[in-house]
Amino acid sequence: MQFTKLLIETRFAPPRIGALHVARTELLDALAQVQQRALALVTGSAGYGKTTLLAQWRQRCLQDGAKVAWLSFTSDDKGFADFCAVFFAALQKLGVTIDVDLSVESVDEAASALLGALARQSDELYLILDDYHHVEDPSAHRLVQRLLERCPSHLHLLIASRVTPPLSLGRLRVMDQVVEVESASLPFSSAETRSFFEGNLGTGKVSADDSSLIHELTGGWPSCLQLVAIMLRNRPAARARLRDLVWRSNDLQTWLNEEVIASLPPEIVELAETLSIFRRFNASLAAFVAGDTAAPERLVRMEQENLPLQVVELDGHVSWFRFHRLFAEFLNTRVERRGAAALAGLHRRASHWFAEHDLLAEAVRHATLAGDVELAARFIERAAPATWTLAYLAPALTLLERLPSETVLAHPRLAQLACLAIALTLRPERAEARLAELGAEAHTGRASLMLTLPLVRAAIALQRDDTAQAIDLLESRHADTTGNPFLRYLRLSILAMAYAGAGRHAHARALLESEPIPAADRNNDMTLIAQSTLALSLLLEGDAREAAGLAASLHARARATFDERSMCANVCSAFLADACYELDQIDEARETLANRHGLLESSGVEVTVLASLCRARLDLLQEGPETALAFLRQQATRFRSLGYARPFALMLAEQVRIHVRHDHRDEAEPLLQTLDAMAQPHAGSRGFLTEIPIAAAMAHARMNLHSDPARALEALEKARRLALSIGRGRLLTLIDLLSARALASLGRAEEAMTSRSRAVQYGCRYGLVRTFLDEGTLARDELVLLLDGQPPQGPALEFVQALLATWPPVTSAKSAVSARQGGGTRAAQTALTQLTQLTQREIEILSLVGQAMSNKRIALALNITVETVKWNLRNVFAKLGVSRRYDAMVWARGRKLID
Repeated sequence: MQFTKLLIETRFAPPRIGALHVARTELLDALAQVQQRALALVTGSAGYGKTTLLAQWRQRCLQDGAKVAWLSFTSDDKGFADFCAVFFAALQKLGVTIDVDLSVESVDEAASALLGALARQSDELYLILDDYHHVEDPSAHRLVQRLLERCPSHLHLLIASRVTPPLSLGRLRVMDQVVEVESASLPFSSAETRSFFEGNLGTGKVSADDSSLIHELTGGWPSCLQLVAIMLRNRPAARARLRDLVWRSNDLQTWLNEEVIASLPPEIVELAETLSIFRRFNASLAAFVAGDTAAPERLVRMEQENLPLQVVELDGHVSWFRFHRLFAEFLNTRVERRGAAALAGLHRRASHWFAEHDLLAEAVRHATLAGDVELAARFIERAAPATWTLAYLAPALTLLERLPSETVLAHPRLAQLACLAIALTLRPERAEARLAELGAEAHTGRASLMLTLPLVRAAIALQRDDTAQAIDLLESRHADTTGNPFLRYLRLSILAMAYAGAGRHAHARALLESEPIPAADRNNDMTLIAQSTLALSLLLEGDAREAAGLAASLHARARATFDERSMCANVCSAFLADACYELDQIDEARETLANRHGLLESSGVEVTVLASLCRARLDLLQEGPETALAFLRQQATRFRSLGYARPFALMLAEQVRIHVRHDHRDEAEPLLQTLDAMAQPHAGSRGFLTEIPIAAAMAHARMNLHSDPARALEALEKARRLALSIGRGRLLTLIDLLSARALASLGRAEEAMTSRSRAVQYGCRYGLVRTFLDEGTLARDELVLLLDGQPPQGPALEFVQALLATWPPVTSAKSAVSARQGGGTRAAQTALTQLTQLTQREIEILSLVGQAMSNKRIALALNITVETVKWNLRNVFAKLGVSRRYDAMVWARGRKLID
């Protein structure tokens, strides 16, 4: 998601450093140590030059070619979601792409998305957080704490704050990971004070005695020094009064009034007071709000008078400014004397200007400050596109949440938008609470909202995996989608996904076929989401081949028509990656999921489940069990915190599968107990929720397959009945494969052979390759026994031989077959001799290895990731029984596979 589109860009722009600034050489040298540390913390009172110091340091870094981003916090950053929005947006300016949901409420969720995105970066990154004292939410501090504790070595934070942030820095200090510049270090030295006045007033204009006196009176406070310089330039006679000034904090406004404002023309003062209500302003805005055509010239005069006016670095051709915060606060106390009505009028005029210039966030802010929430609502409503899209919902929800419920309800279109946006945030409890509030009001006569409520409730029901309720709401009640393609295709998406979850795959296909997409609607991202539900239905039914073809087509359309990071592209990529993985197209699956960690954080429930399982299985192949288990534990924690029972159960079941395969039964046992406790209340569940007792039954089957085959078979039969009830083809194929092992162990050879044959026939028909390969030697042994006892014919035989060709040609595989059948037949031996075959991709990589290319250069040459290169090389080493690139290259050259 592109966070910055509706955020005020000045948040990410530091003040411009003028030619007359004083370089804080010692402090800059101290800050330079952050290049080897995680954090630089600059604390000090207002006006002590923290911002200027960091801006100077930023310039130094940019001159060295470093990647630096700037973020200024404001008093509006109260909530955790607000903090995350601007924090992640700042990271995006460093090239760190973070995909999250419409709203962020969990520290674990935010930290996971953030650390995952940072892990994909290799450049040295510097993020400056200015005015951090405005951050108040404890969750925001916990997120920063989590980031510092697990900070990758290439990320460096620089924080400026008026007070020491509530962060636990003891461990970082012990590890020498913190650079601290405290308040006592910030004031100018006497030499810097003298240099400042010589630069601003000219050499010899201030005597050494006067400079020393000013330094003594101000304590080197940079902002006060700037104001004194303005006073001395405009009124040189004031130098005689320096000894009489009492520099206490409560004298500052008096001094500003008497020595700065008093020397300016009244029209300049009046305009400055008016402009103090803005976070940023330009000449056009100043003229419109002040009703003063001479405002542009007066702004030029302010610059000439060296008022604390800062030029904001923004893209574009318009010059934007902001006042130094102390000066703005001082001016703001003056403009408030005009009275509430006059102030509201200024904010109202400002809101109109911002709205006319398509700066919606600021238009809504000033309308709200004017006390005119109706105006804010109209601006949001007017800015809404004629046809809603998923890309519009997220920023719209942020703006709508500033308005009271009664105002939203007074605008039926906004009420609909708010309901839908909240319903799609993947926070069902929050959505239900807001829905109850809006629904109660809707009964008072908002007919259009009432017609939309079934659709909203169905969306929430599907988030809870309650397919029965979702189907009932959309089959038995009419949801008004007239004239709104987004609502129409949202209804199709929810109902088709609910049908698929319930195993009613024919109904899902019929629904989508009965409502074809007209050409006029092809550019609505929700149409692709609706069409992609057919790919999901095919995956659940077990048809990986057809699902892959459909998902690939939709994924290409999503990327071509919408943004690469659009929600529809994410959804289609999840289904495509799952299908590619099942077809054993590992490179394609990995590339499809690459840099799409938002799939694991902020997509629909089933989308997130499929992407999470696919990612874990890729990690298992590429990195090993520890990496896969760590990821599964992370996802399980997230799902449990969100209250998602089925995804949580599936993450536990996948951990059990890995533990059992690696003979770690002690680790699997507590997970199995948790699964049992979850399965009991869902014994009679339907649809997606049926997968919870299935997961528990499959975990029991795996735990008992070798030690107690009768008990394992009982669990598998239970899983079979449930999987049949919801049409899970891949599960049924896996159940047949595992049942063959249990039946053979019980001496029921004929039934075991039938089960093997059925699994192979279904797997061959629908391309279920990884369903077999992921079971390791168990699947290999069962396939060899099938070839020995009842070899299939035609495509099924080719399917079995292709599967057997993927295992390494080690004697343990042959021994396993011999131990189970007292020797191998010719068909089995033929299958085993094919295990040395390398894939085309592996041969390509070996060819480039022969050219002395590094892994990185190979990745660039083949347009794949470095991780994919490493994974393929590990496969090659395992197949050939070698451990070095050189040995693999020699083997391939000896067989003339490469030059």
